Amino acid sequence: MGRRCWRRRALAAACLVAALLLLSALRPGLEGGAVGAGRPGGKSRSPLQRLHDLDQGPRSALAEVHRQRRDLLHRTCSRHTRRQRLLQPEDLRHVLVDDAHGLLYCYVPKVACTNWKRVLLALSGRAPPDPRAIPAHEAHAPGRLPSLADFSPAEVNRRLRAYLAFLFVREPFERLASAYRNKLERPYSAAFQRRFGTSIVRRLRPRPGPDALTRGHDVRFAEFLAYLLDPRTRRAGPFNEHWERAHALCHPCRLRYDVVGKFETLAEDAAFVLGLVGAPGLRFPEPPPRARAAATRDRAARLFRDISPFYQRRLFGLYRMDFLLFNYSAPSYLRLR
Repeated sequence: MGRRCWRRRALAAACLVAALLLLSALRPGLEGGAVGAGRPGGKSRSPLQRLHDLDQGPRSALAEVHRQRRDLLHRTCSRHTRRQRLLQPEDLRHVLVDDAHGLLYCYVPKVACTNWKRVLLALSGRAPPDPRAIPAHEAHAPGRLPSLADFSPAEVNRRLRAYLAFLFVREPFERLASAYRNKLERPYSAAFQRRFGTSIVRRLRPRPGPDALTRGHDVRFAEFLAYLLDPRTRRAGPFNEHWERAHALCHPCRLRYDVVGKFETLAEDAAFVLGLVGAPGLRFPEPPPRARAAATRDRAARLFRDISPFYQRRLFGLYRMDFLLFNYSAPSYLRLR
């Protein structure tokens, strides 16, 4: 029985991989075709078709930016990812599906994913039409939004071919600093601190006190980074999603993304996506003001300046693919040479 079960799982994984390979061969030729034919009445233009229309005519400055991001992602994938492991269904867990509007959204924690989930719920009609009225815990509740991993390989392939796929990314070290502050430094993350903080303290602090061993509430940033770089952490399983690399969550070299949005240009990029959806009355929740964004960058710089150049280089190597794929420069505060 165990061997038959293993064979069925291997066959399912192989079918999924074959489907994804078929996608890469077929999708470019379908972008201008009747992708919306399966939608009610077959009349409205799908988001993917709208993007295709933009690419065919004179592009706006923002449409050109997104074309360049797509091209850079494709070139970088071709240059740096010659050998890749087979995708498993679980690898698609972060890709959320909106069948009514033809959307696939890969969410990356700490990159406005709460607000994007709110927007998708508002679009679905299963929540208030104003995304700001949806509590965060409802946006993150399991099962509120279907995931691509919930479908058969054939259904995965159909959606990948016909739907607009997008993700939002962020400068990797700013995202890392934000994850540390939100999940390990802030007092309201007690459950998260007990789960991860106690493990970090137990493993890496020479003489932890009993309070730290029980609560995990005072993890230092250097300890957090040492935990990420510790080979035992990777052997135990993938990183937690809040500090896992964006490319490891969304697999942009295996799945074709039509829009790569950035946290640094969140307002413009969110409006671009919603324009493709054709939802003029829907407003993306206001992104953080620029002053707050600057404070976030300064906080990340302060945290990393206290880290030795040796660990800075190792950490940059760990997140290097996110820097390359999404065209982020190494932060000026790093001492990489």
